[in-house]
Amino acid sequence: MKLKQRVVLLAILLVIFIFTKVFLIDNLDTSAANREDQRAFHRMMASLRVELDPRLDHTLQSPWEIAAQWVVPREVYPEETPELGAVMHAMSTKKIVKADVGYKGTQLKALLILEGGQKVVFKPKRYARDYVVEGEPYAGYDRHNAEVAAFHLDRILGFRRAPLVVGRFVNLRTEIKPVATEQLLGTFMTVGNNTCFYGKCYYCRETEPACADGDIMEGSVTLWLPDVWPLQKHRHPWGRTYREGKLARWEYDESYCDAVKKTSPYDSGPRLLDIIDTAIFDYLIGNADRHHYESFQDDEGASMLILLDNAKSFGNPALDERSILAPLYQCCIIRVSTWNRLNYLKNGVLKSALKTAMSHDPISPVLSDPHLDALDQRLLSILATVKQCTDQFGPDVVLVEDRMTLSHL
Repeated sequence: MKLKQRVVLLAILLVIFIFTKVFLIDNLDTSAANREDQRAFHRMMASLRVELDPRLDHTLQSPWEIAAQWVVPREVYPEETPELGAVMHAMSTKKIVKADVGYKGTQLKALLILEGGQKVVFKPKRYARDYVVEGEPYAGYDRHNAEVAAFHLDRILGFRRAPLVVGRFVNLRTEIKPVATEQLLGTFMTVGNNTCFYGKCYYCRETEPACADGDIMEGSVTLWLPDVWPLQKHRHPWGRTYREGKLARWEYDESYCDAVKKTSPYDSGPRLLDIIDTAIFDYLIGNADRHHYESFQDDEGASMLILLDNAKSFGNPALDERSILAPLYQCCIIRVSTWNRLNYLKNGVLKSALKTAMSHDPISPVLSDPHLDALDQRLLSILATVKQCTDQFGPDVVLVEDRMTLSHL
């Protein structure tokens, strides 16, 4: 064979090799990842309904120890949690041994210690289910039911970054007052025939107490993360100024994401993609109030963005605050796994899944139908936003493969 023919043959073989690598092997890898995403989705759907049952089939008989062992840098709880119902049952029924004012913050809450030494944060009911919060998207009191709904949405999206939350009814007279600290007890009052308290916080006022129905108060309890996982607070790069007439940079600079990408911890690691996951999560629930966020300490950007404090959500089902999606439409990137999960949830699946997931909560029904309908509508807006990005930049740029091996030791 002549030298020229050999060169041509080698060139053809090289082209075939490159074609095989790019279009066949890579596609096989992508297909395998997509199949795993689909299997994960079906596993989630099969375990949606959480029945609150005190029985534990585990070597550890303390629900608090079980939940503490679940926490790893990238998850608060694992994908498969057969003990979830038992842990949530304990959260909603265990005896309250101490009650104190809530940890620092702007909204009313109480810090409770349950039998066995577990801390939980109690947020009281402020609004009826069909109440619509008017005004700014971050207006109004915290919504306890929003915390419950947000936790289950976190499960459905496959993020697993929100602490466990369950609804609970407490008797303020017999369960809280006898074990309350003087600081909390000093904020109790009676309005008509109802027992009320106003607690200690930035916006807490004696003139604006939360009141029980008689002595029975509905609320939510959020499981305190283990002390071995101390938190670090960060200013959200897409936070609002909360000052009339003053815009944050991201609100007028369409190239803002380029600047964010040059700053730590967004210049490497998973944090920027976590911000975008969180923007999607917050847009679905209508939370425009994530001015800060928490991660685990000393993580060098590797920890997840923890989905704490979701109570400024589900205020107005008719308000779709598009600016919440700014990280998505300004950066135009999204995890492939998140994109796949969102597509599996369209055509009414999201509404149905969330309704099923919340059906056994003690305060069910957790959300009114208009809020459930709004979820499906907002999902369509997210999908349309990603499509605009892929049309402009191409799917290879927008859809980012970023899967991490998660270990629960």
